[in-house]
Amino acid sequence: MPDNPIEVRKDGSSAPAERSWVPEVPVALEFNGLSYAVMMATPSDLDDFARGFALTEGLAKTPADIADIAVVEVEKGWIVRAQLSGLGIEKLTERVRTRVAESSCGLCGIENLEAVSTPLPPVAAHAALDPQAIFAALGKLRDHQPLTKQTGAAHAAAFCTPDGMILHAREDVGRHNAMDKLVGALATAGQDAADGFILSSARCSYEIVEKAVRAGATRLVTISLPTSMAVDRAKAAGLSLWCLARDDSVICVNGA
Repeated sequence: MPDNPIEVRKDGSSAPAERSWVPEVPVALEFNGLSYAVMMATPSDLDDFARGFALTEGLAKTPADIADIAVVEVEKGWIVRAQLSGLGIEKLTERVRTRVAESSCGLCGIENLEAVSTPLPPVAAHAALDPQAIFAALGKLRDHQPLTKQTGAAHAAAFCTPDGMILHAREDVGRHNAMDKLVGALATAGQDAADGFILSSARCSYEIVEKAVRAGATRLVTISLPTSMAVDRAKAAGLSLWCLARDDSVICVNGA
């Protein structure tokens, strides 16, 4: 195997390939001194990551339930520690009994299938989303993806105003992590997710829908198609869901 990447072309020629790799490292999340999860993530905006993870996992009900976030680099990765208060503590202690580590798959470690079908809270009443706002946001998204420009291998999640202006954006090697980072950034900024819409570069799995709803979002736009479960969960919660967003078209799956 070559020490450096080589681009091999169909005509048989080859040349050195200048590539940068997206960072992916183990990130351990500890809450109240308990090791809750080890995620494979990009080590940026890890305070937002921990805050958003706690909110979308239901470990914290509001940003005020999360305090004293500390990010520490260690020999084999990173550790993010935080203190939780409120109703999430009971869930934390219950889940930590069985969860040792998980990937960015939201289903890993859940032994009780009932947990997957727990009803989501209904989203707030909201105005219809103007498709032109989606096209406007898509046109600006790449300007908020420095890691993607560098590596071509990162996901992004962005919060957009109703007219398509991007106010916050976060990137990560994992699509769920990017969403958690965005949710954490919104919490830090005191931004209500219902005031605009979330744009995700990822495949719309059910976890992306659930994280959006738990963050208080009312409208979600994804670049890829949703899964059947994502559609069902969005409809049940009343989340407006748009998908397969392109420069010249977008599909309205649910709501308006």
